[in-house]
Amino acid sequence: MPIIVKKRSTVSPDRLKRELDKLYTQYNHRRYVHPDPLEFLFSYKEIRDREIAGLIASALAYGRVAQILKSVARVLDRMTPSPYLFLKNSDYEFMYKEFKDFRHRFADGHNLATLLFGIKNIINRFGSLYQCFFNGLSEKDENIVRAMRFFSHQLAGPENKPGHLVARPEKGSACKRMNLFLRWMVRKDRVDPGGWDNIPPSKLIIPLDTHMHKIGLALNFTQRKQANMTAALEITSSFKRMIPDDPVRYDFVLTRFGIRNDMDMDCLIDKTR
Repeated sequence: MPIIVKKRSTVSPDRLKRELDKLYTQYNHRRYVHPDPLEFLFSYKEIRDREIAGLIASALAYGRVAQILKSVARVLDRMTPSPYLFLKNSDYEFMYKEFKDFRHRFADGHNLATLLFGIKNIINRFGSLYQCFFNGLSEKDENIVRAMRFFSHQLAGPENKPGHLVARPEKGSACKRMNLFLRWMVRKDRVDPGGWDNIPPSKLIIPLDTHMHKIGLALNFTQRKQANMTAALEITSSFKRMIPDDPVRYDFVLTRFGIRNDMDMDCLIDKTR
C-alpha cells in the first residue's frame, strides 16, 4: 500500500519525537515484521551466518514484497543450514550451477553467483563482512558513506559484475538497500538483531526509498525532489537532531505507514504541529 501524504507542514520537533516514541513503543515488535525481508535474519544465531543472510536479503529487497520473500527464501534454502559454510565449501562454478536458473526482476543467476562469490572473497580476505566494513570506517567519519564505498568496492570489484545488487555510493544513489542492511546489523532492539557492535548507530543513514522520501517531504526534512544520497543525509540530519545517537531508530515504524491500514501519516502530522 503506497504512502499518500496530503499535506506538508512545519512540525514541532518535541511533539514529533513524542509521537514517534509512541509509535516505536507500539509497533517496534517482531510480530509486526512480516512481511519484511528482515524476518529471515531471525533464523540465524551465529553472526557469521546472519550477516551473509542479511546482505542477501537486503540486496534482493526491491520490487513486490511477495516476490522479495520468495526470492530470498529460495536462495537461503539452498544454503541451509549455514550460509557461511555453504560459501566456504563452494567455488564460483558451483554457486553458478546452483543458481543459474535464478531470476529476481533485473537480477539473474550470474549476478547472484557473483555477489555470493564477492562475499566469499571478503570473508577470505578480512575474516568477515563486518571486519571488512569496519576497516573502511574512521572515528572521524560523520557517517558511513566512506565505509560503504570501501565495502561495495571490495564486494563488487572494479567491474561491478553483481550489477545493481551492490549499491555504489559514489554514484549518488541513496543506497537504500545497503543502509537497510546496515540498520539490521548495527542496531539492536526488539526488531533489529544487531551483531556489528563496534559501529556507532549514530553514523547510520536512513534507508531512503520513495515511501520514506514522501515522509521526509511531509515533515519538511528535505525539499529535494529526488530520493538520492543528498536527500537521505538531509533527512537523517533532521532525525539526528532528535536522537543524536540513533538517527534511524524510527525507520522501521515509519515504514509501517506503507503497510498497515491503521496508520495514517496525515494524522501523525496533525498531532505534531
